[in-house]
Amino acid sequence: MEFSDVVKNRYSCKKYSEKKVEREKLQAILEAGRLAPTAKNLQEQRIYVVESEENLARIDQATPCRYGAPTVLVVAFDRNNVFTYPGGRRDSGAEDASIVATHLMLAAANEGVDSCWLNFFDPDALARDLGLPENEEILMLLDLGYAADGAGPLDNHGRRKELSETVRYL
Repeated sequence: MEFSDVVKNRYSCKKYSEKKVEREKLQAILEAGRLAPTAKNLQEQRIYVVESEENLARIDQATPCRYGAPTVLVVAFDRNNVFTYPGGRRDSGAEDASIVATHLMLAAANEGVDSCWLNFFDPDALARDLGLPENEEILMLLDLGYAADGAGPLDNHGRRKELSETVRYL
């Protein structure tokens, strides 16, 4: 698929069928995350593939915003392996994990797999519930699956501000 079509047509799916994501498509999506750039190439991302009923139920308890996807990717990062920027006020963890998550989301669209970026949850509580190491911080969850009949983009999906409202040349 052309990249411009991927970014134009991808939407946040909020209703999934029971159809599972094929292993080869899941591998392609995960590979896109592996190839994402990170500060100093530290690759501090940790991706957890959640497909078991038990762990999907834990995620359902953590957020009302999981929409029945058969697969959820938990995108986290290792807080002990981040680059600290000059001045010491920020580090690369959240931004690197965001780049990885964006690669995963766009790769899913490229593979014909629907997704939804989820961030309405307590990351510390969910990390404990899933048994993640204490040094890892969850950035987001990515629902993955195939849209159910009748699913589609929200009414406001196509509304975008003009570039002149969001871009300035200095």
